[in-house]
Amino acid sequence: MAATTKSEGSDGAKAPKIVWNKGEHRFETEDKEAYAEYVLRDNGKVMDLVHTFVPPSKRGLGLASHLCVAAFEHAQSHSLSVIPTCSYVSDTFLPRNPSWKAVLYTEGGKSHI
Repeated sequence: MAATTKSEGSDGAKAPKIVWNKGEHRFETEDKEAYAEYVLRDNGKVMDLVHTFVPPSKRGLGLASHLCVAAFEHAQSHSLSVIPTCSYVSDTFLPRNPSWKAVLYTEGGKSHI
């Protein structure tokens, strides 16, 4: 059911464990309180990141970014393209992490951001 991602942050601190919940179509923290939801499109070849949620008590810890990294790493390792429908992904995460733009879905050479 689940694959996990754990890496170190830029400050050397352990990043939170992010779990791929295939059945629920989301990447989530172990406690399931913070998550990034996706919808598969184009016969499962495209991951549309539609919603990212972090509860108020956990905001400011970088969880949304960790969730996005897990989703983009998953997409990249499974040869999927990403549509960044979620405003956090398109307006915050991608401008801060431009290297992930290479994974974005393009239609006729035009990116979906």
